[in-house]
Amino acid sequence: MSIDYQSLAVRGVQALSPYQPGKPIDELARELDLDPDSIIKLASNENPLGPSSKALAAVRETLNDLCRYPDGNGFELKQALSARYGIRPSQITLGNGSNDVLEVITRCFADQASEVVFSQYAFAVYPLVTQAIGATGVSVPARDYGHDLDAMAAAVTGRTRLVFVANPNNPTGTVHGAEAIERFLASIPEQVLVVLDEAYCEYLQGDGYVDGISLLERFPNLIVTRTFSKAWGLASLRVGYSISSPEIANVLNRVRQPFNVDSLALAAATAVLGDESYLQRSREVNARGMAQLESAFKELGLDYIPSAGNFIAVDVGEQAGQINQLLLEQGVIVRPVAGYGMPRHLRVSIGLPEENDRFIESLARALDTVSASEFGQGA
Repeated sequence: MSIDYQSLAVRGVQALSPYQPGKPIDELARELDLDPDSIIKLASNENPLGPSSKALAAVRETLNDLCRYPDGNGFELKQALSARYGIRPSQITLGNGSNDVLEVITRCFADQASEVVFSQYAFAVYPLVTQAIGATGVSVPARDYGHDLDAMAAAVTGRTRLVFVANPNNPTGTVHGAEAIERFLASIPEQVLVVLDEAYCEYLQGDGYVDGISLLERFPNLIVTRTFSKAWGLASLRVGYSISSPEIANVLNRVRQPFNVDSLALAAATAVLGDESYLQRSREVNARGMAQLESAFKELGLDYIPSAGNFIAVDVGEQAGQINQLLLEQGVIVRPVAGYGMPRHLRVSIGLPEENDRFIESLARALDTVSASEFGQGA
């Protein structure tokens, strides 16, 4: 009789399902025998501009040192982050993407006797890492697809060790302003850590939005997490970080793997922080693309969730799965979010203007196909 190795895993891991990322272009090409060059991917909230020229140059300069281990402390990147955000290097914890940092935080501060609070429709990694360590996840019902901060504060008990808040939230794009976030933080006991996930914060523009880093001195139980995968265009290199009090960072750095950010990622991230024109172009392309998709959804009579990120969730109806398949057959990859409890929605990353046009045309055809099919069945 063969051994059931799954039963040997710790209890929290046994019940986990693997995280499902957006479908890669090459995978779709193989599945449907499509030309990879004909496929557009608007599924993973990637920067459509491609990488910064400064980041590429920094990577090329680092290639000759691939035989060396990276700087385990990330000195140059921490110096660049410190200069940009007015923080101390001792406040920074680097990670292999911000997902890595989120997992380290959970491993450091929660256990099987703990509760971890997060919102319905929030980033899938929060319940995944909570379950993996055997802690109890407390999912608080959303309000208008966003975080109900008052309800989340009320959900905190004596067992709560962590609260995750994504601002803007993925996959819904909802966002809370500075006043709401500050009021929420003031209501959380000091022994409960609040993780403010700001993976999409670089897309926020205008007054009223919160900069979590500015709140660290007032709220010592706050941890701010950010990433270079979105607006900074380095998704493939996997580099993220958290900013917290030095005391919290000291704890995190005890568990963080010493070489969790490779040399190419360190060099590219350090360089791109100095490329302000790239960041501005990313924001401009995103704003124009968001307006482009919103206008199209209105013309198609589709409801959508207003988004502050570089993606938008659109309600395409009960046949969302079929519509997604029809989009795939046309070489357009978007992200179904039924796994988030949103079976009627598709999440669409903002692309270049021509990519957005291609998606809009493909979506209109898919909607027509589904509508014709339903009409035929009812005739």
